[in-house]
Amino acid sequence: QVQVVESGGGPALIGESRRLSCRAFGNTFPIGTMGWFRQRSGETRQLVADIGSDGLMNYALYAKGRFSISRDASANAVYLEMNNLTPEDTAVYYCTADYQGRRYWGPGTQVTVSL
Repeated sequence: QVQVVESGGGPALIGESRRLSCRAFGNTFPIGTMGWFRQRSGETRQLVADIGSDGLMNYALYAKGRFSISRDASANAVYLEMNNLTPEDTAVYYCTADYQGRRYWGPGTQVTVSL
């Protein structure tokens, strides 16, 4: 069983940066792809970025250039650096970890961007 836990959300002002962190716990070595999704109010959940066990990164178009994903494979951790935040980035951000053909989700962390 894998448990995924996010941290680092909260309120932010326009233009600020936030770093989200996530770890996967359990008998989880080796974890495959880890990633971040977000769900804005009234919308479906969408990919922000993911990173494979080989380090290959994939970004949604809106995230390219502003967001940066990285991982610490030894800790089964993944991070999302978000820069120049706008109100449109307000969402619940979910971390995912792929393990033995199954995707595990964290409970989500709220990021709220305002003036």
